Amino acid sequence: MKKLVLLLLAACAASGCGAQSGNQKVPVAVAATKAPPDSNLAAPGEMLTRIRTLVGSPTCSSDAQCHTMPLGAKSCGGPEGYIAWSSAKTQEAELRALGDSYKEQQRAANAASGMMSTCNFVPDPGAICKTGICQLGSGAAAQAR
Repeated sequence: MKKLVLLLLAACAASGCGAQSGNQKVPVAVAATKAPPDSNLAAPGEMLTRIRTLVGSPTCSSDAQCHTMPLGAKSCGGPEGYIAWSSAKTQEAELRALGDSYKEQQRAANAASGMMSTCNFVPDPGAICKTGICQLGSGAAAQAR
């Protein structure tokens, strides 16, 4: 048995030691390229910056003005997190459109890279108006208001 294993190891080692011709093609990694400036597709980091800029400082005068929006996408489903925003300051349709685009970018990136995640559920924490600013709540307590 030992002789067979040694023979197989020697055969494997010898097969990798052959002379290489100059015409042999070597795989080359393809460099990632940025989208052209006029493209409607922003990089995921840029999209998140646009979302945060649109939300800005989510000022509020009551809890009714505070909302949450899921952000991104984990590879096995569900959002990566949430952002608190104020309906007194931010247009919901524009924010949701950016959020949906960001989620789809994350899904595509996860699928392309084979990314894995912990697959733990991230519950919506709800949002509350605290000292005039919408902030993420603490889950069930914020949602029960």
